[in-house]
Amino acid sequence: MSDRAIPRIVLWLGYAGLVPFVASALALWVAPVRLHGFVLYSLLTYSAVILSFMGAIHWGLAMRDEDVSSPVQLGLSVVPPLVGWVALALSPMMSFVVLIIAFGVLYVADTRAARLGLAPSWYPRLRLPLTVIVVLSLITSAILV
Repeated sequence: MSDRAIPRIVLWLGYAGLVPFVASALALWVAPVRLHGFVLYSLLTYSAVILSFMGAIHWGLAMRDEDVSSPVQLGLSVVPPLVGWVALALSPMMSFVVLIIAFGVLYVADTRAARLGLAPSWYPRLRLPLTVIVVLSLITSAILV
């Protein structure tokens, strides 16, 4: 893996995307109980949207390939939105479990893409802290619900 720096704008946008995760976990801790349903709905919906966004990255990676015969990358672009959609149809606790696993599996897929040269070499270094914060926020929120 190269020591190439993560572009600053990518870092800023990546960490900005964490705000709803962290804010929701904090809100479930400090907000009145009457707001917990709204916070929970917002968090789970945002999680599914971000999971879908993260999957779409793999579509872009597959499209960069001249051969465009990367069924793994194409599959990785479609599965995350479907998993997010299913998670929203489950009970809140099961949604948390599915989303936590999905973000973890997607991190593994992202590191694979970088290892294969499909994603930038810095991508795993970006994704690791983001994934850890997302997963910890979801675990914390699940405990607080």
